Amino acid sequence: MNPAISIIANPAAGRGAIRARMHDLLQLFRARGIDRLYETKASGQEESLALKAIREGATTIVSVGGDGTCARIADAILRSGSACRLAVVPAGTGNDFAKTLGVDKYEPAQAADLVVHGKETRIDVGHADGHYFLNSCGFGFDASVLEASNQVRFLKGDAVYMYSALRQLFGYRGVEVSVSGVKGIQRGSMLMVTVSNGRWLGGAFKIAPHATVLDGKLDVCFFSDSNVVQRLKLFIGAMRGTHIRMPSVTSATVSQLTLGFNSNPFMEMDGELRLARSKNVELRCVPRALSVIAAPGAL
Repeated sequence: MNPAISIIANPAAGRGAIRARMHDLLQLFRARGIDRLYETKASGQEESLALKAIREGATTIVSVGGDGTCARIADAILRSGSACRLAVVPAGTGNDFAKTLGVDKYEPAQAADLVVHGKETRIDVGHADGHYFLNSCGFGFDASVLEASNQVRFLKGDAVYMYSALRQLFGYRGVEVSVSGVKGIQRGSMLMVTVSNGRWLGGAFKIAPHATVLDGKLDVCFFSDSNVVQRLKLFIGAMRGTHIRMPSVTSATVSQLTLGFNSNPFMEMDGELRLARSKNVELRCVPRALSVIAAPGAL
């Protein structure tokens, strides 16, 4: 047995789709000497389970879940100061971070082999409002879409965010944002602001097409508020990663920035909706802070 590798599984991930596959998945890991499993019973329990696993000697934690599960485990690892590695078996709705690691299409057996034999790489993480994030932090339209997607029960996977985004596209009102730390951007009405460590958002949108988790920077996109026709063009462009060439979009690469709002904003952070603690939100990159196991050639 290998007590240094622990699994934290969220059976509710992907709207519960992982439940039926959990037994077979665990058998694959047990066949490779990995049988220490922690299973979440309530939302947000990943942090306490990760800390427990680290106290019990884990040097690698395997996240079985979506982006939220990965982010909460990573947050616990980073807060603890541990050198524990993070590996991912994708089981969520968008699986954006799994795309970054190149494991989003991995079969369970492939993922289990990678955990045992894969090499570690240290990657950048983002930090905002007291939390670490792996993939993205979004304000305005992005947060509104996430809130709406939580009410969609008849779709799964990438279709959930795409459907919700289309619904919000026609009625969402822009948000007033002031910006500090980005040259040429100060204050204005915006449709959305995304601050990305990875490239993907909502599974289907290549929101930061040039982002890398190895450059010590965050990729920021400012989307000026616009009419419905322009919003639809942005929607299509974001799926292709061509939106950054549109006149209504300004992009930048920064180590840190501060966004100001008229009231405490809601923000999307790695697929989770959070209410910021202040009207001003400081975001920064923490270079090479987390050890991960990625697919060969993915990073």
